[in-house]
Amino acid sequence: MASVTFRRVSKRYGTTTVIDGLDLAVQDREFLVLVGPSGCGKSTALRMIAGLEEVTEGTISIGERVVNDLAPKDRDIAMVFQSYALYPHMTVRQNLAFGLEMRKVARREVEDAVSGAAELLGISALLERKPRQLSGGQRQRVALGRAIVRKPSVFLFDEPLSNLDAKLRVQMRAEIRRLQERLKTTAVYVTHDQVEAMTMGHRIAVMNRGRIEQVGTPLDLYARPETLFVANFIGTPPMNFLRGSLSPDGSVLEAGSVSLHLPASLRSATAGSKGRLVAGIRPEDVREAGPTRGEAAPVTVEVELLEPLGHENVVHGRIGEDLLVAKLPAQRIPAIGSKLDLVLELDALHLFDAETERRLVA
Repeated sequence: MASVTFRRVSKRYGTTTVIDGLDLAVQDREFLVLVGPSGCGKSTALRMIAGLEEVTEGTISIGERVVNDLAPKDRDIAMVFQSYALYPHMTVRQNLAFGLEMRKVARREVEDAVSGAAELLGISALLERKPRQLSGGQRQRVALGRAIVRKPSVFLFDEPLSNLDAKLRVQMRAEIRRLQERLKTTAVYVTHDQVEAMTMGHRIAVMNRGRIEQVGTPLDLYARPETLFVANFIGTPPMNFLRGSLSPDGSVLEAGSVSLHLPASLRSATAGSKGRLVAGIRPEDVREAGPTRGEAAPVTVEVELLEPLGHENVVHGRIGEDLLVAKLPAQRIPAIGSKLDLVLELDALHLFDAETERRLVA
């Protein structure tokens, strides 16, 4: 088994806590993504799995072994870095073979492993080149190949695509997922890019300030964010938020100039709340006035910005002091400064307690 388990893991540098009581179980053959903003602790967590950072408290297990005191070379892991970390004076072939040669693997076995990895990654024609003769995408494939030849129990990826251009990132993230499925190896992948996280992970762990905010499938995080942080972090463009006060009977949320008459399905969620709530709604659930799928709240916004994406237009409008973002069909192009009548699909509202910032469960 190549599961990875954190049990109450903390990491401190002096008086600064970077990881605070982390509990997380990565299943065998799972592709788990750690995602969050810079400084949230995700790369530190990955480096602790690899043995590149010491654990201050708690335990990390790979399979059945606690690895806190094991040297990196004894943990049966392979790591792919953001910087590729290739030896510039070696050929691609030599870079791929180096780790195996250091472990005194038989020459024939090394040659077979290098050839197999090169063929799998489509870099057989590059084996005699030096890293300086390669493109960014080719260097990343070599870095992946160097990890593959070791046949590790766990692959660790530390923002491996951040140095690539946008088109190549899309291509490489698909290739990495296909590779992991083919090799049937456990993978832990770190990124700050939520689109990368959503498209690659079987499950995603969203981190913030050294703690995990929520763990779940991409659909779980998108459809039922447990905190305001997750709701704001997952989704492009981010979720809209309207802050307001609940009426005494719990049926209406007064949010600035907008009155949201809550559907019956949501009213039970507000029971016991102190009245200050945050209503969240995704841009795709903000539509032009017209037929709706269910109960809806009409709003009029002044258009401040238009982002044409070809297949759709993202409209940024303002209601008083609140900003509201909507996704409209490509053929609908409102003028900047114009008034636009929209509706909020109330069945798609997410409600959060303004004080705790946690989801109110209906």
